[in-house]
Amino acid sequence: MSVISVSKLNKYFATEPVLLDVSFHINEKDRIGVVGANGAGKSTLIKLLTGELEADSGDIFRAKDISVGYLKQRDHFPSGGTVEEEMKKIFSWQTKAEEELARMYEAIEKLHESGAPDARLGDLLERYEALQTQFRDRRGYTYKSEIRGILNSLAFSEDFLDKPVGLLSGGERTRLALAALLLQAPDLLLLDEPTNHLDIGTLKWLEDYLSQYKGTLVIISHDRYFLDRTVKRIFEIENHRLTVYEGNYSQYKEKKQLIYEEKLRHYENEMAEIKRQEDMIRRFKEHNTEHLVKRAQSREKRLAMIERPEKPVMLSERLKINFSEKLQSGNDVLYAEGLSMSFTDKAGRRQLFSGVDLDIKRGDRVCLVGPNGIGKTTLLRLILGELKADSGYMRLGQNVMTGYYDQEQKSLDPANTVLEELHSTYFKYDVTDLRSILGSFLFKGDDVFKQVADLAGGEKARLALLKLMMSGANFLILDEPTNHLDIAAKEIFEDALLSFPGTLLIVSHDRYLLQRIPTAIYELGKDGITVFHGGYDYYSEKRSSIGSGKAYLNEMVRVTEGAVKSAEELRAEAEKSLSKEARAAARLREKQLASEQRRREKLKAAAEEKIASLEDEIAGLEAELCLPEVFADQEKTRRLAARLEEAKKELEGAYEDWMQFEE
Repeated sequence: MSVISVSKLNKYFATEPVLLDVSFHINEKDRIGVVGANGAGKSTLIKLLTGELEADSGDIFRAKDISVGYLKQRDHFPSGGTVEEEMKKIFSWQTKAEEELARMYEAIEKLHESGAPDARLGDLLERYEALQTQFRDRRGYTYKSEIRGILNSLAFSEDFLDKPVGLLSGGERTRLALAALLLQAPDLLLLDEPTNHLDIGTLKWLEDYLSQYKGTLVIISHDRYFLDRTVKRIFEIENHRLTVYEGNYSQYKEKKQLIYEEKLRHYENEMAEIKRQEDMIRRFKEHNTEHLVKRAQSREKRLAMIERPEKPVMLSERLKINFSEKLQSGNDVLYAEGLSMSFTDKAGRRQLFSGVDLDIKRGDRVCLVGPNGIGKTTLLRLILGELKADSGYMRLGQNVMTGYYDQEQKSLDPANTVLEELHSTYFKYDVTDLRSILGSFLFKGDDVFKQVADLAGGEKARLALLKLMMSGANFLILDEPTNHLDIAAKEIFEDALLSFPGTLLIVSHDRYLLQRIPTAIYELGKDGITVFHGGYDYYSEKRSSIGSGKAYLNEMVRVTEGAVKSAEELRAEAEKSLSKEARAAARLREKQLASEQRRREKLKAAAEEKIASLEDEIAGLEAELCLPEVFADQEKTRRLAARLEEAKKELEGAYEDWMQFEE
């Protein structure tokens, strides 16, 4: 059954196209991932599906009585209510029914005690039982435990229940919006970047939860692991068009690569053919015989009608990121011993972590992981000197220059334009130079005059990364730097980090980054830091042996190792599906075709050799006829001229023989 059907959809912002001639269908229980560069139109597509935006042309057909839930990148919770109050709003019918059942029960008891007529009591009992059945069917007896379970799974402890939503961080509000949606359990669930602000453990829980979800899923995400585990179809938006690929993200990437290679082969073959035809036309004209000149003119007409192919590209634009250090630090970059941190809330003083020891050397690439709320960002702020530890000792090494990337980009002034934001920090640069630098980060033309407040998440991330790149810091401290970056930008960013000569300390839940970048992974817990010298695969293996999250981490290793199949493996699988006789017949046919191809190539080579020999002879005869001693000998001149005429006829015949292998 089709949930949504879209036909020839077009959407423009002013005169700029966003989506062109988009058609697709979404079936019941589909698992769809939407991918594309930032600004490609992914969120616009989701808003069109919800009716939040209207298409300029085309049709969207939605199934009747379908409930839709939409997780935006930015939630719209009112700031007045508490976490628990916001969750209970989802079950407003259940809370009212609960109160009504209590009143009816009390009325039944009073009627029973007063000896009221059986008719009145029976009628009330009947209504009570009907409401009770409805209450049960609509999760009335389970909704409170469901609220606690979902909140706990999304890293909201009991302490958060009475916390006003207005005091939550951006990441906490996103997680709360996700919790609200999952509790509503709509028929169609539309999620825009649901993995932002989730730690690795919560990510695994969400992957498992969505794998059991009974409704239809459409997910915008740049998390490659997450897409592999949750979706079975990919909608790619590129150059305003939408292409559908069957399979998860890894299968989509493989198919896209194969399609690109096929298009590139086709392009190269087409261009080689055009060049061959141009060569042939030139050579025909050079010999200047009537027959060959006519052939040249005919081929020129045919060539003029051929549409020249465009060379296929994988990425039309690429970021240019290059982190460099103005000054090399000493070998000791950061040393800390016994750091502890706590904070005070309504419940009193609460310990975040204690006993944190750090010893980071120049050139180390350290990734910091741990559950949400353990204090990873707090530890970064301690290192930067923005907070003071409750106890412990910490020092930065000689000539250490820190550069900080804040995941919420609070360092950006929302009132500035993009150009003003960069110029306010790097005022010694000429505006022309700054515009050129911004262009390398894909801020082109009038984009530099956009206000920071109006930038999308990916644009803010690029601007913050650009400011960090220009700082020349030798110790980069990055808090979730790949949030809001599209997949292509993530890969370029990771390459830049690998080539950075300085020192890195990165908080991240991006499992691809955790595999590629770190020389060590530091896991922050309440009682300090556990060091794992290696990337994510090594961390997951060792972490599972410690006994925490063993099944989850083993599964992550399995996904990492088996997510992408090679073309050879796919071909081998396809071969297995053929019968023994079919494979034998196919091999025989391949041998026959190969033999015929070799024969034709041999004959073609012989014809080309004859053409080359005749052309050399003709050139020699023409040169000899120009010699004075030959010109004076009439007999020799007649003999050479006759041979020249004969050679030209032979050449024309040789071209005829050769062309049977070309046409």
